[in-house]
Amino acid sequence: MPLKERVLAVLEENKGKSVSGSEIAKSVGMTRSAVWKAVKSLRNEGYSICAVTNKGYCLSEENDFLNEHSIVPNLRTKVLGRKLDVFKTVDSTNNFAKSLAQLGAEHGTTVISETQTNGRGRMGRSFYAPTGMGIYMSIVLRPDLSVEHSLLITSCAAVAVADAIAKVSGLECKIKWVNDIYAGNKKLCGILTEASVNVEQGGLEYAIVGIGVNVQNITFPKNISDIATSVKMETGASVSRCVLAAEILNCLEERLENIKDKSFLDDYRRRSNLIGHKIEVTHNDESEIMDCLGVDELGRLLVRMENGEEKAIMSGTVRLIDE
Repeated sequence: MPLKERVLAVLEENKGKSVSGSEIAKSVGMTRSAVWKAVKSLRNEGYSICAVTNKGYCLSEENDFLNEHSIVPNLRTKVLGRKLDVFKTVDSTNNFAKSLAQLGAEHGTTVISETQTNGRGRMGRSFYAPTGMGIYMSIVLRPDLSVEHSLLITSCAAVAVADAIAKVSGLECKIKWVNDIYAGNKKLCGILTEASVNVEQGGLEYAIVGIGVNVQNITFPKNISDIATSVKMETGASVSRCVLAAEILNCLEERLENIKDKSFLDDYRRRSNLIGHKIEVTHNDESEIMDCLGVDELGRLLVRMENGEEKAIMSGTVRLIDE
């Protein structure tokens, strides 16, 4: 670990408290002069570190940079997030995680970034990812699931994210099938799952679950300002992105342990903002008004068409039309 990262680890461990330069130097095995240089470098990166005479250095509790030293202590997982890569910027966390998976990355490997230059949502849409505002993470999963059951991964992740947001901020969210988390009538989080199929075994080789959560945003670009929101905008309070990122991994691992018994689907249905409403479903550029009846055991949306026919749909864009 670079010297700067080792100094940051000590400061993160004592966040809000002063630690003398000599204590840090002894802990990380460097000179006090080297500690001073490392602190200066961290300040240049934006970390708020005050120096108090006869007390030492103190990392402000207001710092909310995504980093391993603040995420890992909040993990209760056995696997998820235990192999963790945190970046200042990547083109797409899903792309990076996919490249790791193709190289054999183990189940639970997690990629997190402060921002994305080419973040993606469903249907290839761009995903707004400003620096320092949200959580942009992707997790490599190697589930023992058939292709038929792959839709359950996204549904399971949606429940886990909603659980985590509620635990950390108190905000209760709804799920818009299949992959969006809503607060009121505005989108708070998007989830994108991409999978690779093992043709010989007929199951999934790996799945990449990408999660983008708006956390500290207080404004959005005009083109999405009427449809997007954040945890801070909904609650009026700031929450630690590191704590929330860890809690998402905690909840996801817990939910994944029971994915085969599909018990999470009860919570998915309870949080649904579509069931019992009239919706517009668009597939292959064709749209149709339907009644949303529920979600089946494979995570498919159960609908009744205008001609009275009932069916289950696996894909498409859905819009709630009778809010």
